[in-house]
Amino acid sequence: MRIAALSLLALLGIGSALGQPALAFSDRQLGAAFYQTVFGAEYTDWGGHADIVKKFTGPVRVYIDNRSRFDRRADVAQFVGSLPRHIRGLDMAVVGSPASANFRIYVVDRAQYRSVVRTLYGDKYMHVPGRCLVRVYSRPSGIRRSDAVIVADEGEFLFQRCLVEEVLQGLGPVNDSPGLPDSVFNDNSRHARFTSHDRFILNILYHRRIRAGMNASQVAAVLPEVIRDVRRQLR
Repeated sequence: MRIAALSLLALLGIGSALGQPALAFSDRQLGAAFYQTVFGAEYTDWGGHADIVKKFTGPVRVYIDNRSRFDRRADVAQFVGSLPRHIRGLDMAVVGSPASANFRIYVVDRAQYRSVVRTLYGDKYMHVPGRCLVRVYSRPSGIRRSDAVIVADEGEFLFQRCLVEEVLQGLGPVNDSPGLPDSVFNDNSRHARFTSHDRFILNILYHRRIRAGMNASQVAAVLPEVIRDVRRQLR
């Protein structure tokens, strides 16, 4: 899958040198970032459909389950509520019942983290590294459900970083890449906000011409036009 995607990038002339502010990125650089984050998966042993586009195709309804001694529901709701303003085509809102949700966000203290992860994912996923976590349940027709676990008691930076990265990844760009210095989709970066770079990635993903289940070749056929359209949207 990785070799195939890199071959397509070469055909498109898409490079991977990413270092300047997102608004200064070329179409080729934005295309490279899209391939690096949307195709593949950070945790490949979870299976699923890593080689196709993953996105919600209908309303995203979020339930916030705050188990931390810090009540961060208002902070999570504010971020979730801001996303439809920044991502065209995304219908996302907080709901008051877990039964009505297809995206659940668990806010926990570090001492609770392992037990919550074990309850959600089982012992198989206890080895997963990192300070927070999201799992996306996807099929070719689109994302069925996402679950995120966010730690709230280890400082404001970690909370904000986890909140932004895991919620955005739960919408579909599930892969991380060390080649994206201006992105939260890079465990080595220090970003704790929804960067302008990542706004491009999410707006490309939720563009009407990028459909759930598309493979890399199908995306390549429409990607240049989609990037141009997204540039016009984000001016």
